[in-house]
Amino acid sequence: MAVLHQATLVPSKIELFRRWVPGQPWLGGADASTVESVGAFRFDDPAGQVGIETHLLRTADNRTIQVPVTYRAEPTAGAESSLIGTMQHSVLGERWVYDACGDPVYVQAVATAIWHGGTQAELEVVTATGRQRREPTTLAWGSGSSDVAVETVGSLSASVQGTVTVVRADQVELTVMRVVEDEPSGAAHDGTQRLVGTWPGHEVPAVLVLARIG
Repeated sequence: MAVLHQATLVPSKIELFRRWVPGQPWLGGADASTVESVGAFRFDDPAGQVGIETHLLRTADNRTIQVPVTYRAEPTAGAESSLIGTMQHSVLGERWVYDACGDPVYVQAVATAIWHGGTQAELEVVTATGRQRREPTTLAWGSGSSDVAVETVGSLSASVQGTVTVVRADQVELTVMRVVEDEPSGAAHDGTQRLVGTWPGHEVPAVLVLARIG
């Protein structure tokens, strides 16, 4: 369960993305002179310390790009190159927003969801009148069925290869589709499992992340 707070963010998430996305090397020619949100989903941090959220954005030329982020209550030493920016959260205070491809907590959560056939987290919003369940409009699920735990992710490296980011960490390798292309979800092949998703206006499952573990 991902617990969200009804709050004001300054700057807003989309304002941060509009500043950061146009300079990224994985755009592959997509026109990111402006971007709009089309969907988002979350995964849980079992320790309850890090917010994990994947944003799907539409570019000016109608491409869909994927921006996974993590939200932290303080800066992470050594992660300066992954910092997207900071925002003031009216309930939680200052938040540091990172490109999640450089964050072990994201890699652990996504790899686990893919390998175990998990889904995005359920959402609960804390309001002035109590907690309310929020029905998701963007769905994500893994293709795996293993009951073997994914080893704890420690140090990692991330590299851009065309329009994907490849993340390697110990026994885990993730290929994150930054520019999302239409592709029906299918059976895993050659030891690769996948995370697929749908969002408003796009009901055909698209591949978001590929994973190799072991």
